[in-house]
This record gives sequence, structure tokens and C-alpha cells, in this order.
Amino acid sequence: MMAVLDENGPEPATPHADPRGNPLLRTQFVIPARPATFLRRERLDEHLDEALLTPLTVVDGAAGAGKTLLVADWAAARDRRVAWLTARLAGKGCGTFWAYLLQALRLADVTLSGDIGTPAEPGHVDDALLTRLAGELSARDAPVVVAIDDYDQATDPEIADQLDFVLQQAGRGMRLILVTRTEPLLPLHRYRAADAITEIKNAELAFTPREAADLLTLHGLRLPDDDIGALVNRTQGWAAGLRLCALAARGEGDPRTYLKGFEADRTTIADYLLAEVLKRQPPQTQDLLLRLSILERFSPELADALTGRTDAGLILTGLHRENAFVEYLGHGWFRFHPLFAEILRAHLRVCRPRLEPELHRRAAHWLRRSGSLDETLGHAAAADDWESAADALVDDLAIGEIFTGLRTDALSELFSRMGPEPTTPATDLVRAARHLAQCDVERGLGRLKRAERALTRQSGSSEDDGPGLAAARLSCALLEVTAARLTGSPGRAEAAARTAERLSSEVPGRRLEEHPELMALLVTHLGSARLWAGRFQDARAALTTVADSGRTAPTAHLREECLGHLALIDYLNGWAARAERKASAVAAAAGRCGPPAAPGPGLASLVLAAVAVDRNELDRAEAHLDAAADARHPLPDPLARAVHALVTGRVLLARGDTRAALEAADRAAGADVTSPWAAAHTTAVAAAAHLADGRPEMAVKLLAEEPEGEPVCLVGAVRAELAVGRTGAAIELLERVRPQGHAGPAITVRTALARAQVAGEVGDVATQRRLVARALEEARRERLRSPFLEAGPWLRALLRTVPLRGLAEGWLVPGPPSPGHPEPVQERPPLPVVQELSGRERDVLRRLAEMMSTEEIAADLYVSVNTVKTHIKSAYRKLAVNRRQDAVRRARELGLL
Repeated sequence: MMAVLDENGPEPATPHADPRGNPLLRTQFVIPARPATFLRRERLDEHLDEALLTPLTVVDGAAGAGKTLLVADWAAARDRRVAWLTARLAGKGCGTFWAYLLQALRLADVTLSGDIGTPAEPGHVDDALLTRLAGELSARDAPVVVAIDDYDQATDPEIADQLDFVLQQAGRGMRLILVTRTEPLLPLHRYRAADAITEIKNAELAFTPREAADLLTLHGLRLPDDDIGALVNRTQGWAAGLRLCALAARGEGDPRTYLKGFEADRTTIADYLLAEVLKRQPPQTQDLLLRLSILERFSPELADALTGRTDAGLILTGLHRENAFVEYLGHGWFRFHPLFAEILRAHLRVCRPRLEPELHRRAAHWLRRSGSLDETLGHAAAADDWESAADALVDDLAIGEIFTGLRTDALSELFSRMGPEPTTPATDLVRAARHLAQCDVERGLGRLKRAERALTRQSGSSEDDGPGLAAARLSCALLEVTAARLTGSPGRAEAAARTAERLSSEVPGRRLEEHPELMALLVTHLGSARLWAGRFQDARAALTTVADSGRTAPTAHLREECLGHLALIDYLNGWAARAERKASAVAAAAGRCGPPAAPGPGLASLVLAAVAVDRNELDRAEAHLDAAADARHPLPDPLARAVHALVTGRVLLARGDTRAALEAADRAAGADVTSPWAAAHTTAVAAAAHLADGRPEMAVKLLAEEPEGEPVCLVGAVRAELAVGRTGAAIELLERVRPQGHAGPAITVRTALARAQVAGEVGDVATQRRLVARALEEARRERLRSPFLEAGPWLRALLRTVPLRGLAEGWLVPGPPSPGHPEPVQERPPLPVVQELSGRERDVLRRLAEMMSTEEIAADLYVSVNTVKTHIKSAYRKLAVNRRQDAVRRARELGLL
């Protein structure tokens, strides 16, 4: 940073020497020259102009923060010369310091009388000299500006006291600018209280993204804003880091790629920081810095745990004050500058390669008592201490985060590195949770049973640790309910839920509050199991508890999942419009919450598909079916599989493919317990297929095997009995059709049409028309077309009569053409976007259109390949496509590209 002497100033009349008799080094009075790539930053220059208004200005920043060049550029641009001194020899004593400062004043054309004199001893200055100097400065018409660079080298408190004395007594005759890495020893509190100081701190010296872009341009580099933002984040705007990166990238063939992936520990940045920061510290401090490099943040107590010493607090505070790339976060916590941390970690691995695992282990043990769970798990995993990691997760009641929440992917990735050992109850519970989250029920149950047996042995031994054991058993209960849902076992779910309710009082309430997802998961799975069992009211009560809970991030997915289940209950009760509103709300929220949580993805899409079938919107129904099957964990539980089979069968039946509809209806849900409503609905689809193929006896036989009381089966049986000519049997069945008071139009309309068909068979035309009219009025509100299409040919002629035609026109049958206009040709409307694409999904889609690979997109967006794949799948689902070219074409049709 040193340069030649400013040629604009006069040469001193005679040479001067310091108190030791050595000549004064001219380099100490040189205003450093600015390199060709120096960037003048107006905001900092304007702030420095305030130095002319206050007695003291302190420019306080880390090594390489750009403070010296900033002040040098500002000083060189002044109309009057600035007395410049680089204080690297201040350690030679206060006499030497003042000899140099007096010479700096003379070189800046400040006339000093001979009465002032010069210091005679290196370590001493007469008070009279300082008094005479302050007196002459105070008499000046215009203040002299004195800039002292490297003032952190002046560590003698006596120099600070003397400088403060001169500054105070000189009054308006002197403006002092100190350029330093540390806060000077001057009484800054007094200057601040008097509003007599201008301060430019490390944070203000940091480059903004716009300034970084201008700096890179000076180096011949032009990068996109996203790349510049990432570089500024990594360097935190550190001037030297940006310049060194720019210089290194300028010599690369592909500067953009280089700056994205450069390894700080293998660049000149590492050499700079090791020399300017680490090596300038005493050995004990260097050891502390290297040990702390494994931490994202650290407190003095944690630092002591890693070093075995007790002085970390004083050292860290001192390093922060010295701007030694140690930042204070507040509340007793510190962290390193990101680049400094990278370099320290690399240096640690080279210097002491065997120490890192032990440091991680110590950090994990300390953090488990006093820190965050995320940090504990990260350090335990880095130490390969999986027993501690699993214990921490289970004890904290955080095992539910493997299934849902913001850390699901991170936890899954972290514990995927856990090998087959150890096999403690906690590690088995974590393995069981991971298997169940992946819907691998067999392996999950195997690990769960093993953990339960071990916990049973512990509960009667001296190893019983109270809340810790209760937390493990509560985790077992959650996994039991999860497995019960996945296997379709409502009884097991209820038993596990009762156990969980009892255990919840034995664990600290604070932990339950910190992990609301645990009980929310348990209640969600219990509600789903009750729904599978056909206990709609009990299921609604449980599901509503979660759906109406607060919109906290850990339970956001569960809330949407419960809404999907509630939508299904509405649909099964015949309320299509209600079901659609709830399911649409889930679809809209899915883009905000990210990928769906297991084990219930796609249920809302299945409900929307079922509603679309009731309205005879078959293209839309198929689009929603595809969206459901394209979820991250497709159809893992019997409930979702049963609904998918039911809706698929109904779509195929409406398309006229009766054979495929039978195959879809025959797909077993694979549950331990048969669901009454699932069996009834799939049987109704199969019976309708047989009836459409002219096999009414087979339809009658199928429906007779289903338990009585299900309206969908009774209505189907009425139609089948009429098809074989048994009107009496149909009338007897109608007597048993008693829709409950909560039954919606989808049930009551079909029931009314069945009664109308029987009325027509017995010749009661008036009753038949009245029933059809009532069915039309009810169905029109929710646009239910399928019940009329399924009813058979007897209805078509009836709908052409007055007044039934008027009730059907415009929504069930075409209305009359306008005068002078032919009846329009009905065209199939284009498929809509199932739900709006998020901003990140649009970013990915644009890059797909540019034929970028998944890996290229990940690098371009600074995300992982898995994240890109998740966005692609979500975009495909929302656009109702399953291929890249179809997605791009569809997006262009909709104006998204």
C-alpha cells in the first residue's frame, strides 16, 4: 500500500533525525498511491468530509477493509495538504512518535516555531513541547488536518494521553484522523458525548453489491447481479477479498465459474489472512482461533470447553475490538468472517488433522446442554458420534421433524450418513422414523419394535432417567400411530394415541411447545386412521384441531394435510363445493409451503379430481390425478390409494373403458383393516362397470355383498335390480335408503334419481318428474352432471320435456341458440394451471427452456440438484405435464415464459 512521496509538497529545508539520531524515514510521510483499479466511493468520501467539522475522526476497520486507501484518496484530493504519518515506528517510544508527527506537520506546510523544539529521548516528551505545539496550533486561522495511518501500532497509553491533550488544547486549529484496526485508547466516550467525533466503522467500509459490481468492472469483469450478490455475501463486502478475487478471476478463462467455486484456502486470500491476522497473534490465541474454526458461532464458555482454558472471553473481546475478523453477534456470541473461517478450518486440517473430530465431539456435548439442536446434531455427526446425535434428537422431542417442518430434508440427509452401528434405542428410533418417512413400513416397524423392547428393559432398571425415557417412549407412540396409518390399522392408532396422551404429561412442557409438530403429527395420523375406519365425526374432530392451529412453519404442511382430509370427508358426505373449497385452499398453499410432507401427499388433488368427475369435467379430473401421483411420496397410505383407485375407476367408466375401470376398482389398498366407505365406493364403481357391459346380475351380486346403509351401494343396487327386471326388489332397497341429515347434494341427487327411475317403472310419471326436477335444482347449484349421465337412457327423453328442459339448459344440456346465431360448437377448454407457479419454479422453468441441465441450473441458482428436481416436479404438477418439452410449451401458451 506504500507509494512514492507526494511530489506536490516542498522538500524540508534540512534533514531531521529521530531522538536516537537515526534519520526520519521519508516513507512514513508518504500518502499511499491509489492503484488503477481503485474505486472511489462517494458515500464514504461524503462521510469523511465531516472530519473537517469534528476534532477527531476514527476510521476503524479490519485488515484489508480499504480504510487506508479511502483516507489517502480523500487526503490527496484536499485543496490544502494533509499532514500524513504512518505510525509503524510508534512502538519505539513516545519521543520517536512525536518527532515523526512534528516532521509530518512541517512537510504539510505547517509553520512551527523553533521554540517548540524536538523530543530528546525516544521514550519521553516534555510537557512544555506539547503545550507549545498545542498553543501554536490553536492560533491558526485554518485548522491543520493530521491523518495517522496504522495508529493501532501506537499501543503506549502515554501516546494516547499526549495526543488527546494536544487535540483538546489545539481547539479549532487541528483535525485529527486516525486510521486503525482497533479502537484507539483515546477517551472516545467523551468525544461521542460531546458530538465531537466522526466514526467510520468496519460495517460501513464493506462494499455494497453495486460498489462491488463497479470494482469488478474496473478489473475487466462483468458478472450478473446474482453472481455479484453471492460474492458479496461470501466476502461480506471485504475490500481486500473482493480485490484479490477479481485479480485471480481476471486470469481465468471462465471468471464467472471460478468466482462461484473458488476455494478460499488455496488463494492469495489465505496467504493474506494468515499473515495479516493469524500469524500476528500470540501462540495461545492462534490455537484458540484454529479450534474455534469448526464452529459457526461460539461463546466464551463454548470456546473454553474446546480449549480447556478459562480466558476465551477476554481473548475474543480483544480480537473483536482489534477487528481481527471476529464479529460480535450479541448475547455473548461471536463468529468469524466467513472467508477467515474457511481458511482457519483448512489450516487446522493441515496442522492438526486428528484434532477436528475431537473438537466436534466436545462441541456437541457442550451444545447439547446449552446450545441449539441444529448445532448439536451437526457437530455430533461431524464427530461420527451418532449415539449422541440420536439421543439429542429424541430427548429434544424433535423426531417429528424427520417427517415435517423446515429441517426435514436436512435431518434426512444428516442421518443418512449414520451406519448400522450403534444400535441404541435412540438410534433405532431415528432409523425407524426415516424408514416410515420413506413409507418403508416393514423396516420401520422392525426398528421400532427393537427400540420398544430396549426401552421396556430400561423402564424397570436404574437407567431410567425420567423425562429422557418419557421422551423416547412418546417418540415410540408417534411412530406407532404413523405405522398404524400407513398400514390401515385404526385400532392400533387409537391405542398409541392414548399412550401418547399419558406420556405427554411426563415430558417438559417447554419441549412440547418448542416442537408442536410432534403432537400435530400424532393427531393428524389419528384423524386419518379414524377417517379410514369410517368414523367421520371423530376424524373431523381430530383433524380440525390441527387445521385450526396457528400457521407456524413446523406444522404448515400438517395443517394443509388435515384440510385435505376434511375436504375428503365433505366429498364423501356429498358436499362437492365444500370439498372443492378446502382442497383448492390446500393446492394454493402448497406453493407457499414447498414440497408436500409425507405421508399424505396428493389427497387434495384427488378430492379435486373426484369433484371434477361429479361435474363431468374429465380432462380436469385427469390433470388432478396426475398431480396427485406426481407428489414427492406418491400415495403411501391405504386411504390415498383407495381414493386414487376410486377416482381413476370413475374417470375410466365415464370414458367408456369399463374393463380398465374394473381393474382400477379391484386394486387392493393393502390395509390391515378394510375401510367401509372405500369398499362401498369401489364396489359401486365395479358394479356400474358390469351394468354398463350388460351384466346386471353380476352387479347385483357385488352390491349384495356390501354392508347395508351405504347410499352409494343402495342406489347402485336399485339400478341393477331394475336392469334385471326386479322392480319389487328395487322398491324394497329404496326403503332402506335413508340419507343422513348431513348428506349433501351428491348423495341426495343420486337418491332422488333412483326414486324417479322406480317411479317411472311403476307408472307414476308425476312423481318421477317431481323427483327429477328436485334433483336438477339441487345439482345445478354445484354443477353436478355425472349423476344424470350415470342414470341411464330413461332420463334423456325426460330432460327434453317442459319444464325439465328449462331446469337443465345452460349447465347440463345446451341452451337455445341466440337469435340469428347458430348453436356454438362445444370445444374442450384448455387445461388450466392447477395452481400458480412460485417465483423459484419460474426461474427453473426459464432455464429448462434454455436447455440447461439439472446440474447447470443448480449451479446457476446456487441451490442443490435435489432442490432443482423438487422445483421441476412441482412445476410439472402445476402445469399438468410430465415432460420438459411439454412444460415449456405449456408455459409459453400461458404466457409464463
